[in-house]
Amino acid sequence: MTGATPRIPRVLSIAGTDPTGGAGIQADLKSIAANGGYGMAVVTALVAQNTHGVRSVHVPPVAFLRDQLIAVSDDVRIDAVKIGMLADVDVTRAVGEWLAQVAPPIVVLDPVMIATSGDRLLTTDAEQALRELLSVVHVVTPNIPELAVLAGEAVAGSWAEVLRQARQVADTYGVLVLAKGGHLAGDAVPDALVDAHTVREFPGLRIDTVNTHGTGCSFSSAVATRVVALAGGAEPTLADWGDAVAEAKLWLTESIAHSDDLDVGTGHGPIQHFAGLWQRGGLQTHPTPAQVARSWWHDIGDIRSETDELQFVRRLGDGSLNREVFLWYLEQDALYLREYARMLAIASRLAPTSAEQAFWAASAHGAIAAELALHTGWIDEENLADVRPSGATTAYLNHLAAAGASGDYGVLVAALLPCFWMYQDVGARLHPLSHAEHPYRSWLDTYADEAFAASTARAIEIVTGAASAANEPARRRMALAFRASAGHEREFFAAPLRADLSPEPRSP
Repeated sequence: MTGATPRIPRVLSIAGTDPTGGAGIQADLKSIAANGGYGMAVVTALVAQNTHGVRSVHVPPVAFLRDQLIAVSDDVRIDAVKIGMLADVDVTRAVGEWLAQVAPPIVVLDPVMIATSGDRLLTTDAEQALRELLSVVHVVTPNIPELAVLAGEAVAGSWAEVLRQARQVADTYGVLVLAKGGHLAGDAVPDALVDAHTVREFPGLRIDTVNTHGTGCSFSSAVATRVVALAGGAEPTLADWGDAVAEAKLWLTESIAHSDDLDVGTGHGPIQHFAGLWQRGGLQTHPTPAQVARSWWHDIGDIRSETDELQFVRRLGDGSLNREVFLWYLEQDALYLREYARMLAIASRLAPTSAEQAFWAASAHGAIAAELALHTGWIDEENLADVRPSGATTAYLNHLAAAGASGDYGVLVAALLPCFWMYQDVGARLHPLSHAEHPYRSWLDTYADEAFAASTARAIEIVTGAASAANEPARRRMALAFRASAGHEREFFAAPLRADLSPEPRSP
């Protein structure tokens, strides 16, 4: 029926308990609710634990476990099942038998073997039974140590090794693997959805907190809940699973970011499952502008590093760059700035507020002024008429033109941002290398001065603010446009030393 309210996903958690509420079925139920579902729970084990670790585990009789499972499935139509702690062989096999009988449409297995505290939560003889269970689940969500157990190998020490093990498990058991990089060192916290043939990666940055208790439970429950809604009653596609992971990761990141607000326990505290709901009164997650800026800047870290290593940039910084090469670069820059100013003017026309309209209009005027300064200071105006755009210049301008023609304000301003941000970053870092006799000091002064830094900061504020307010598909389009422009900036810096600078015949 048109306009009908979507049915709320009914998700069953089969897991152990946590009396502090941060992990196990307690975390699952919170996660399911926070992601728009109705949670149910069947207890496999009673765990005496807190934020410092596990003290003891009591496994009720398996007959009682079967009674719980049958009581739920006899009465409720289950949309998805999330499986957590299984404790031993008998529990694992009982759950496997029930899955074979009931055949839930979606089954996500979080192979709980080792807690955040390091405590082992699955007996060694149950590991083989757990592997057998993989044949009746759709997605398995191991952390790095658990993935190593499933793969029968040593714990992976790199993300590439994690992905290799994930492919091996996916191929061996015919299951999707959600590989998680949280145990790796460094600021990056990547995740990936892996099958035997494809990998969809989900980048992330580490949040400075010790409060990560129950993240594995919560993440897997969120994925199970989200994929029900995305599939709309049909069997989830690989794209549905990927989108569910993307949405769940956004929610989890937000929940971890607010975990310190809870102040629960003195060890590894729980995440704040409802931070977003309490703040917004809804389910849609939005990163802050500062988070967008950090994420986008980190995302082009490879491009920035490659730009820094270019001989053109290095020689520009130390003043050893050939003058003819620099003039060739400035001629291309002049051609670029003309079209860039037009795109800035289009951004001004599309801007939703008068303040943004004024900023982009002023920036368009500034681009024209910069072009004139290049003419009078370095380039012969008469010769510029004969200059042809290089391949790098043409590709960059075509990219910006496409963004402008799309009519999408967010995409356009995201595409325009790297010309501010990367130039200001390079200029500010090269400027200290210069001196009074540096041949290109005036260029370095332009991009290192306080006025340009202020304009760059304002551009970042506007663009990341627009991205923060956008929905996830629109924000992704903006991020792709930003990264593409960053790549064109790198190629623009690389082009001068690749160019043939031999003179061409002048037009009569």
